[in-house]
Amino acid sequence: MTETTSPTGSTSGPTPTPPPPPPPETATLAATRRALHGIAELVLAGPQYRAGGGIRLRVVPGGFGTVVEPALRVDGDHLVVGDSAERVTLAGRSYAELAASAGVEAGAPADLYSDGSGVQPGEPIVLDATAAAAIQRAFADGDRALRLLAPQLQPVLWPEHFDVAGTAREVNYGVSPGDGYLAEPYAYVGPHHPRRGSFWNAPFGAARRVVALGDADAILAFFREGRARASE
Repeated sequence: MTETTSPTGSTSGPTPTPPPPPPPETATLAATRRALHGIAELVLAGPQYRAGGGIRLRVVPGGFGTVVEPALRVDGDHLVVGDSAERVTLAGRSYAELAASAGVEAGAPADLYSDGSGVQPGEPIVLDATAAAAIQRAFADGDRALRLLAPQLQPVLWPEHFDVAGTAREVNYGVSPGDGYLAEPYAYVGPHHPRRGSFWNAPFGAARRVVALGDADAILAFFREGRARASE
């Protein structure tokens, strides 16, 4: 903070630290979140599951990807195939077309869960690069905070709810890109057994907006406070 002087020459005190930038407009963020969720579910997790590799995905630099074959990852607003330099633009094509460009068939993991993106393979992908970057940054910060919280944890990006999460001592920790509870990225702490108190402000435990927390260190501090309060 710095001190400022008014036009009359008097000192007005410290200049407040600017607030963090607001998240992208809600409708744009929601459409992009649905698109990325659909890609994670239909183009990454589904083909990986059908190849025998399970449904777990992971956060990677710039986005998220599979953990085994087929080697696919989302980087910004592109799909990267294998270790090649081939980058396929996400927007402007259907999920089926995107999958075909990577040599796989679009489709969610079958008969594993009842929720999901609700996306159909023939739908066009509607995605905003700025909103995608905000979601991917939230995932990256959440992944880093989880690894610092408990080094033994292996954070997982789940295709069902599309959040990066881990569990330790019957408490779930994670970052969601937004959902029916809160329409923007948020960090959460969810004890398996409900707790009481002002810290616990959500039906599933505690939640804080990522834009208000600011970065991975602040998310980590929130996780640590939740861990301490859950042990009381």
